[in-house]
Amino acid sequence: MSPEEWADHPQATALRGWPLVRITRIGAADPEPLPDGDRPASGVRVLDLTRVLAGPTCAKTLAEHGADILHITAPHLGSTGPFDVETGIGKRQAEVDLDQPEGREAMFDLVRGADVFSQGFRLGTLARRGLSPERLAELRPGIVYVSENCYGHAGAWSGRPGWEQLAQAATGMSWTEGVDSPSGAPRLAPAAVNDYSTGFLAAYGAMVALARRAVEGGSWHVQTSLAQTAMWYQSLGRIERPVESNMGDLSAFKAEMDTPHYGRIRYLAPALSMSETPPRWDLPPAPNGSHRPEWALRGGGRPG
Repeated sequence: MSPEEWADHPQATALRGWPLVRITRIGAADPEPLPDGDRPASGVRVLDLTRVLAGPTCAKTLAEHGADILHITAPHLGSTGPFDVETGIGKRQAEVDLDQPEGREAMFDLVRGADVFSQGFRLGTLARRGLSPERLAELRPGIVYVSENCYGHAGAWSGRPGWEQLAQAATGMSWTEGVDSPSGAPRLAPAAVNDYSTGFLAAYGAMVALARRAVEGGSWHVQTSLAQTAMWYQSLGRIERPVESNMGDLSAFKAEMDTPHYGRIRYLAPALSMSETPPRWDLPPAPNGSHRPEWALRGGGRPG
């Protein structure tokens, strides 16, 4: 689909009035200050129910600033290979089966202790299991509920499954990428541009919502999508003549860490630089199910 075809499509019309990051109040709650700590998100508890790549990037970004991330997957969901390592840094890994009554009760208990609930499932998937934004705002007043999807949260396509490649193809991004190729055929951008960017935007939205909660109170819903991110990028304009780039020596942007499961890894360090509270990841990546589905004690301790 070309950008012009997408612009005329009903789904693009449904999203046109939406901001890049939508933050709405979904419930009443008293103001709740951020937990004490020496980093911006110290003590903030984040339930991460996401898979490759946008959703995991949201929680990974919050982990940079000290948040306690508990990534939840199901026993029947397999590994995503290197993505588990790349987006699993800074997180603890647990399994909960939401198809079982005891699993749902365990999840409700975790929600009661959470500050942020981040999910990237199809519209309605978690609502059918009692985990809709409105239900969690009742269960845990003051929750920040983050939703990421492919095609946006309005319009006929809002319930469709999708991922990076489909978002690029639908919005005209891959059509534009192919214009200057030898064949002129659509092709993908040379990076998961919408996935990572949508994750960063979702983390930004979560931080804004936490700040609003601290001042105004309330429960909040943060919504982002790959399609909205793709539309925003394309609205910035296009470089007509491709340019060659040489990244040069990237060693200054990398860091290393010993892990109990993957050996010594080399990874891209946080891109952001902060003088007083430098972003970092304290926990090594670990396989799914490596930890118990329970919160760390505030201040960095662990339940006994």
